[in-house]
Amino acid sequence: CNGFSVFYINLSVPAKTSPEPANLLPEILPGDKPTGNINPGEVSLGQNLSNLLRLVLLYKYGGVYIDTDVIVLKSFNNLSNVIGAQSMNIETKTWSRLNNAVLVFDKHHPLLYKFIQEFALTFDGNKWGHNGPYLVSRVVGRVTNRPGFNFTVLPPPAFYPQIRRQSYAVHLWNRQSKDVRAEE
Repeated sequence: CNGFSVFYINLSVPAKTSPEPANLLPEILPGDKPTGNINPGEVSLGQNLSNLLRLVLLYKYGGVYIDTDVIVLKSFNNLSNVIGAQSMNIETKTWSRLNNAVLVFDKHHPLLYKFIQEFALTFDGNKWGHNGPYLVSRVVGRVTNRPGFNFTVLPPPAFYPQIRRQSYAVHLWNRQSKDVRAEE
């Protein structure tokens, strides 16, 4: 894989506690507790819960979220309130799609709150990406340049396939890495 070795570590450790996203939402979004009557659709429930859980936990505790298929290349210590662009419009030099595979945010950041609101208001379990990368793209598109939303969109080389000097990590999307075998 371009001179890099790929390996995995199996961390089969039983969780001591398992926060339920639905139990955390009332603290964040006032009002009625979710009833569970939403049709999860054809996209796997695990994928949609993962999209929600990363947002809720980052909002509640702050920190770094990375997908399991992301390889970290250098420290994230100097990153704060960051999301990565997956693709850029070459002519306008603006992002055309964001991705939620790498998120670095402070506790209670207002952008995370907006992401969670959007998830609750527009959930669609039938469209891949609607509750993940397309969701963050929709929300950031609406709040960019509005006061109170201090965040940075990093260009694609920061986290996505091209490894360059400015890369913090590389996201090995399944379609691009599914044939790479891990070393024992």
